[in-house]
Amino acid sequence: MRLKGKVAIITGAAGGIGFAAASKFAEEGAKVVIADFDASIGNAKADELTSKGYEAKFVQVDVSSRDSVDQMVGEVLDTYGKVDILINNAGITRDAMLVKMKQEDFQKVLDVNLTGVFHCTQAVVPSMIELGKGKVISTSSVSGVYGNIGQTNYAAAKAAIIGMTKSWAKELGRKGINVNAVAPGFTETNMVASVPEKVIDTMKAMVPLQRLGKPEDIANAYLFLASDESDYVHGTVLHVDGGIMM
Repeated sequence: MRLKGKVAIITGAAGGIGFAAASKFAEEGAKVVIADFDASIGNAKADELTSKGYEAKFVQVDVSSRDSVDQMVGEVLDTYGKVDILINNAGITRDAMLVKMKQEDFQKVLDVNLTGVFHCTQAVVPSMIELGKGKVISTSSVSGVYGNIGQTNYAAAKAAIIGMTKSWAKELGRKGINVNAVAPGFTETNMVASVPEKVIDTMKAMVPLQRLGKPEDIANAYLFLASDESDYVHGTVLHVDGGIMM
């Protein structure tokens, strides 16, 4: 098993890409922490994994709140004594064209998608430095690389994650900590569930592989970057987008 004995915190793991990653990590031997704001779904998902014989724990967290993040990380360290892997996966959208975007919607997306990544990473890294090893993987997006209509807030946050990833890679590599990002393309999650079918068909047509990504596609990238196989992969942004942006 590729993650045997590892402790992994995955934010936003109560559904979608996050739970696909939690399931895959558990199958590979990790002790998985489902860190999510939704307690009812998060507990149910943790129970689903433990019922299969895996080791999983739910911890409620609001990644936009530093106090909440500190409490979550403290609980994990009290339980397992270490954190080997952090997956900064939690994210939201509040899409609107620039002239119609509300200031509070702009700020909320930055608070969760960007500041939340800062909070979680800063809270976890000291324990990784003490351990002398760790993996930090954050979720960017093709929107953060190329921009996207109606996503000023989302694209800004995801672009900033790339900058933070490269900065942290330069700071933390000498401490034995690998820092990387994943940039998913259009993926079948709740974020696109409400998109009209005609728009989905247009999105598929833009992808050379002629399909949307599945949560498992992104989870596989997380798994590679979290495993020992990627020990010399550092400061990179792995695109998992079906070739939509070449």
